[in-house]
Amino acid sequence: MRLVHFFSQATYDDMAGFFGTISITSCVNDLFYGTDYHSHLGTRRAGMATYDKEKGFKRSIHNIQNSHFRTKFEHELDEFAGNAGIGIISDTDAQPLLINSHLGRFAISTIGKINNQDDLVAHLLEQKVHLSEFSSGRVNPTELVGLLIVQGKDFVDGIENVYKHIKGSCSILILTEDGIIAARDSWGRTPIVLGKREDAYAIASETSSFFNLGFKTEQFIGPGEIVRVYADHVEQLRKPNDKMQICSFLWVYYGFPTSDYEGRNVEEVRYACGHAMGKSDDVKADCVCGIPDSGIGMAIGYSHTSGVPYQRAITKYTPTWPRSFTPSQQSQRELVAKMKLIHNYSILRGKSVLFCDDSIVRGTQLRDNTHCLIEAGAKEVHMRIACPPIFYGCPFTNFTTSKSDLELITRRFIADMEGTEAANDPERIKAYATTDSYEYQQLMRALRDRFALKSLKYTRIEDLIAAIGLPKCKVCTYCFDGCNPED
Repeated sequence: MRLVHFFSQATYDDMAGFFGTISITSCVNDLFYGTDYHSHLGTRRAGMATYDKEKGFKRSIHNIQNSHFRTKFEHELDEFAGNAGIGIISDTDAQPLLINSHLGRFAISTIGKINNQDDLVAHLLEQKVHLSEFSSGRVNPTELVGLLIVQGKDFVDGIENVYKHIKGSCSILILTEDGIIAARDSWGRTPIVLGKREDAYAIASETSSFFNLGFKTEQFIGPGEIVRVYADHVEQLRKPNDKMQICSFLWVYYGFPTSDYEGRNVEEVRYACGHAMGKSDDVKADCVCGIPDSGIGMAIGYSHTSGVPYQRAITKYTPTWPRSFTPSQQSQRELVAKMKLIHNYSILRGKSVLFCDDSIVRGTQLRDNTHCLIEAGAKEVHMRIACPPIFYGCPFTNFTTSKSDLELITRRFIADMEGTEAANDPERIKAYATTDSYEYQQLMRALRDRFALKSLKYTRIEDLIAAIGLPKCKVCTYCFDGCNPED
């Protein structure tokens, strides 16, 4: 029987961004451009849904792997109508979905990572609930969330049911016949922000989607908080939880430079990381550069405190190349990462160059970048990283397509030094993850030599937290230190 195919994948990995708006007049243009402003968070699937009292729900979903969001949707904008709508750009599943239930008709989009999807599917099947199936045999996670919601006596009860059963994270945007419901995941790992305009409200993942549409940031939705948004007011349906674990990697890598999370701007955090690094660093370099785009803010901060002049030695060719980690094949990711960056030979030739980058995951991109820099004539290359070394794959959101933690370059190093058992031993990992420990210094020297770098330094976790400006207990640093308050 085909039910076996439901269990072919244990996890749901998705980095995505959504946007919803409700207005006194038509919302279609705001929805179109607001959703498009989340394109940096996904390159595979996109969708929009609107509701009009006369025409009902209108929904459209497109594959955007070979085209931009606007190109796919602009020709059908005239088909959308209504004063309320939601949109999403995702790296995986098709959404929004339309659902008809005892709660009424609604459209739903989700952002998150469901680690116990198999168990939840089995639970629903035991209740004789049927689920749609992809050709790959997987279940659409957003449909799974929708089915958990409709088990509740109302939307709040249903969303509480999601919080209760899901292991991982899940933020939800629901378009109903009576407003938009937004629910942030119970630990606040992914952001939701409310924007206000004289005639409308918007609810989004990124504050950068607000400014050009005339919205001003009204509030950041709290962890586990549920709100219903109308055209002229907002109703709180569930108070936020006290504890929060917002993903630190939002500031390091994912976030658009002009976005704010919990009131702290992305570019300011990156600048602060570079500022702290430059203040304590004594390297002799001719210029400092940032790997575009996420390394630029750090490079400028480093330059201002170190006195090393900032130069654009590498420029990203933005018209056609997407984000490098989105292709499923490693060889394809490496090709994209190489082709989208163009080195400036005139600046690099004969120079001692210090580069700032957001992170090192597998090390393949750093290897290629270093090779290209030396090939372009750089005399020596120094590397500065905006976050601490990554020792754990993220179980809560998805920023890497690693199938195993042993794909991480830090874990591979431990395995090479001490064997696979040590590479999976929490105590040995902790020793390597402790800044300036003997094991940590070993790791730094090995990575420096492996990538033919003159020097290599990572941002200390204390400096990253200081740059973000939130208490450490409110920021998720699991990928660096394995700290998980849920345990």
